[in-house]
Amino acid sequence: MDHAMEEEGMHYEGACIRPPSEAGSILLQVTLGCSHNKCTFCVTYKDKRFTIKDEDIILKDILFASKYMKQQDRVFLMDGDALIIPQKRLLWILDKIREHLPWVRRVGAYANAKSIRMKSPEELVELREKGLGILYLGVETGDEEFLKRICKGASSQHLIDMGRKVREAGIKLSVTVLLGIAGREGSLRHARATGALLSAMDPNYVGALTVMLIPGTPLHEAFEEGRFELPSQKELLLELREMVASTNLTRGLFFSNHASNYLPIRARLPKGRQRALDEIDSALRGEVGLRPEWMRAL
Repeated sequence: MDHAMEEEGMHYEGACIRPPSEAGSILLQVTLGCSHNKCTFCVTYKDKRFTIKDEDIILKDILFASKYMKQQDRVFLMDGDALIIPQKRLLWILDKIREHLPWVRRVGAYANAKSIRMKSPEELVELREKGLGILYLGVETGDEEFLKRICKGASSQHLIDMGRKVREAGIKLSVTVLLGIAGREGSLRHARATGALLSAMDPNYVGALTVMLIPGTPLHEAFEEGRFELPSQKELLLELREMVASTNLTRGLFFSNHASNYLPIRARLPKGRQRALDEIDSALRGEVGLRPEWMRAL
């Protein structure tokens, strides 16, 4: 193959993940790994040391997208925490996207409590004005004890404050929570505490995923040693029900359409709450089919 042809294409390294809602986006890898990388349930970035990619590589990828990705009007900045990039460099990336991909309507990225804390409210507004339209924040649980157990690195109040900071800057906020992360023992307590956190934070979107045990993670090790017990299908549905019942959003969308879940629901809260609860109750009675085990995936 011609060497020039080999150089064509996006420069992706290692495992690359993005939120389900960014499936049709231009995926621009601007960092490698995750700046936190300590969560007990996650193995995604264990093979990567966190680094910010060189500007020349980022620009090459943007120029490649400008030629071959004209049908895609959103950009998602990978890897695990692009918001941690220093402000000047992040503004440069957003400026280059605007210059070379003028049809792009929205840029999104993952964030964590640490990276949000490091940006001033004024810096977040500046990023929004340059095109950053949505941040995805992994909360997992609102329960203080379980946040410590999974090594999240933030308290529930700190997560609430950081989420509100994003919203106040005018950036959309999509929050991820994990069904099953508290095991059987803490299932309903985790659901209620998470509902309380979400109500206080009031994100635009809540995506519920179901924890999956991945070999090589501390959580899988705990499971193997009998220190962690996964809730059953029925218990996970009851947990989801309790979480929906405990969550009060202004107009937020709560959904569980991720491939890890047994039951996909989509509800605009508070208006759609009862319909979602009825759907879960139907599933609990066996009247609605659940996703089979072989179809579940990360």
